[in-house]
Amino acid sequence: MAFTLETGEKAPNFNLPATDGKLYQLSDFQEKVLVVFFTCNHCPYVIESDEVTRKTVEKFAPKGVDFVGINSNSKNTYEEDSFPNMVKRMEENKFPWIYLYDETQEIAINYGALKTPHFFVFNEARELIYTGRAVDNPRETSKMTVNDLENVLKKHLEGKDICPKATNPIGCNVKWEGKDKHWMPADACDLI
Repeated sequence: MAFTLETGEKAPNFNLPATDGKLYQLSDFQEKVLVVFFTCNHCPYVIESDEVTRKTVEKFAPKGVDFVGINSNSKNTYEEDSFPNMVKRMEENKFPWIYLYDETQEIAINYGALKTPHFFVFNEARELIYTGRAVDNPRETSKMTVNDLENVLKKHLEGKDICPKATNPIGCNVKWEGKDKHWMPADACDLI
């Protein structure tokens, strides 16, 4: 079995606290498409691409797409990634997605999150239809040439085939508790 979920696999359940003070599980998201993305507060790839993600959410949420960000980074690696700092960041930026905290990192393992950001797109049956990057240059979005996330959502909502179904996420490694900040699980590998 691959470390990261593969196309066709079902979305693993979660039950996590959000910055809005509520607990959320998979069944709370009822739209026809669900985008789960692993993100954080400190990563420059996240910070520089958050406004592109905001525009994608604003464009596709009215078309039946839910967006859920999950921070699984160890707060002991970067204090900026702690839950109180997540709440602060959402208050300051008013991002239009639910932001969940995966303190145990169990959900990151269940999904096979590799980087921040790392996107997973699920259809109405909550089967994976795409995993990988949102854009080809998240660190310098002024230089991006493709928005894979928007392309996937557009094609899926139009009933068209999605290609590619996987790209390699571009960003910082997930910060695993008790590990060097550059550590990756042994069975983690390229997605393409």
